[in-house]
Amino acid sequence: METTHPDIFLLNRLKKGDAKAFDTLFRKYYPLLCAYGRRFVCVESAEEIAQDTLLWLWEHREEEIIQRSLVKYLLKMVYRRALNRIEQEQVKLNADTRYYQDILENVLDEADLCAIHDLSRRLNEAIRSLPDTYREAFVMHRFRDMTYKEIAEQLDTTVKSVDYRIQQAVKLLSVELKDYLPLLAFLLAGKS
Repeated sequence: METTHPDIFLLNRLKKGDAKAFDTLFRKYYPLLCAYGRRFVCVESAEEIAQDTLLWLWEHREEEIIQRSLVKYLLKMVYRRALNRIEQEQVKLNADTRYYQDILENVLDEADLCAIHDLSRRLNEAIRSLPDTYREAFVMHRFRDMTYKEIAEQLDTTVKSVDYRIQQAVKLLSVELKDYLPLLAFLLAGKS
């Protein structure tokens, strides 16, 4: 498709800096360029691309760029600019996504560490507050992996007595650490 006679006339006037010729070309092609750009990007971006394309035409008016068809040339510019915009937005989206994922992971890591530290401190305090016989049996079973029978032999008591002491220790700890049980359950579930 060749450039039409009116476009040739307007381009010649444009080369000489005729603002009215530019205004005529702008009004003629702006809606078409917006509609075409809208096929690739959002309305706001399509309008901006169409404006930038026509502004580029004004800024490069003295150059012999258009060989055959002004409309094809402008549409090709809009197409390339739309693809560039899509690529830029994708790069930005990827960067933003990585940035927010990193922040979220760091915040969660710091929050988890803080919560685990607090839980550990509270657990140690709660264990220390247990009656001596409960604490002794509980620590031997839970932290030294001793069986009830091994504990009973070491403490010179019955297996039934060890079972009772550990049950009572767990009940007291459950009451003392009731605010931390969801976190403890979450942390233990995440480790399995």
